[in-house]
Amino acid sequence: MPEHFTMTIGGESVAAPATFGVVDPATGEVAEQAPDASRDQLDAAMAAARDAFPAWRADEPARRKALLAAADVLFARSEEIGRIITLEQGKPLADATMEVVAGGVWLKYYAELELPPEVIQDDASARVEVVRRPMGVVAAITPWNYPLLLGMWKIAPALLAGNTMVLKPSPYTPLSSLKVGEVLRDVLPPGVLNVVTGGDELGAWMTAHPVPRKISFTGSVETGKRVASAAAPDLKRVTLELGGNDAAIVLDDADPAAIAEKLFGAAFMNNGQVCSAIKRVYAPESLYGDVVEALAARARSVKVGNGMEEGVQYGPINNRPQYERVSELVADAIAGGARAAAGGRPIDGPGYFFEPTILADIADGVRIVDEEQFGPALPVIRYGSLDEALARANGTSFGLSGSVWSADADRAAEVAGRLECGTAWVNTHLALAPHQPFGGFKWSGVGVENGPWGLHGFTELQVLHRAKA
Repeated sequence: MPEHFTMTIGGESVAAPATFGVVDPATGEVAEQAPDASRDQLDAAMAAARDAFPAWRADEPARRKALLAAADVLFARSEEIGRIITLEQGKPLADATMEVVAGGVWLKYYAELELPPEVIQDDASARVEVVRRPMGVVAAITPWNYPLLLGMWKIAPALLAGNTMVLKPSPYTPLSSLKVGEVLRDVLPPGVLNVVTGGDELGAWMTAHPVPRKISFTGSVETGKRVASAAAPDLKRVTLELGGNDAAIVLDDADPAAIAEKLFGAAFMNNGQVCSAIKRVYAPESLYGDVVEALAARARSVKVGNGMEEGVQYGPINNRPQYERVSELVADAIAGGARAAAGGRPIDGPGYFFEPTILADIADGVRIVDEEQFGPALPVIRYGSLDEALARANGTSFGLSGSVWSADADRAAEVAGRLECGTAWVNTHLALAPHQPFGGFKWSGVGVENGPWGLHGFTELQVLHRAKA
């Protein structure tokens, strides 16, 4: 039986005047219906968040208790919600379930995060503190690759800071967020977290709406620019976590066989649909063939299929436009002379499946190297000098993250320090954690998420100056 999904507005279950279909990417067919919020319903959600704000901001212990309770709910219902994520997003059930657990971990981290007072002067003349105050209502817009976890990256710090929220998930993956809104209705006071669903028009209404003082957006660069433009007339604060074209540089002392599994895992996690996944590998001439073959052997060995099936390691690409984009980028590279050392084609049958692909004999200037593919295809580019590799790695408008791989960690760290990106890893990649800030240089974003720095992004800074004389 199909499940009946409703929005959460003011702590209540709310249907919409219309619905839209949610496609199971493993079949390419509509599997469920999601509510398509009207403009009046968005107004109601904003009003509910605004009305809930004064009481919510006033009681920090209650906020911490509520976030811990919310974490416990996600832990207890992780497989149930995980099944919804697999249905709408495509990732294997084990990965989807872990996404829900990770969302609980983020909630718990912020519920327990110490916020010591910042006293910058305390002498005979005055005591001066720097205080973090909540902004008010936050509008959060989340993507389809990690619909629940990236929602929690926003919900947990925003709510701890004392804000209330209206959340809009991607129309490709609205169901898990609707379910989260439902299961948290008895944990969070009415109006603190409101969940509305709809298409791009709803997102545009949110960013231009007069109530929210902050927009937190994760998605494409193109849409992020539109969000920033829409927020500007009202001087709304923004955090934008946008795209990436992460480079991994393999140094000439690395062992391809020893690093191949980690390289592959960081490139193909979530079927390559991760903003900070490895999107291109630079390998030295002396190791190039070995690096390509080690990655290709791994690509040929993995199991791709419906995420609900036992033993599946990689599911489908999430949606048809992205599937067509990956197909086009790979075909363009091969037509230009690149060699598919593994994969290279869509997989026959229903759904948006694509072979895990390693592209060799390819260089900068090809679209799949220069652009963000966001899918299961990885170009491996040879380089001569290390300075050349760094120039090419940095020669992009993106700057989210990157990594350097070497038998000498100190040498790799020195090279990593020359990468122009928000996170530079050594002998690993995609090592993310709630206490570690995450953000990008250049077009990869504005502001950061996670850790106390992410919390600060949901606050206004106030100086509290008390004269003593």
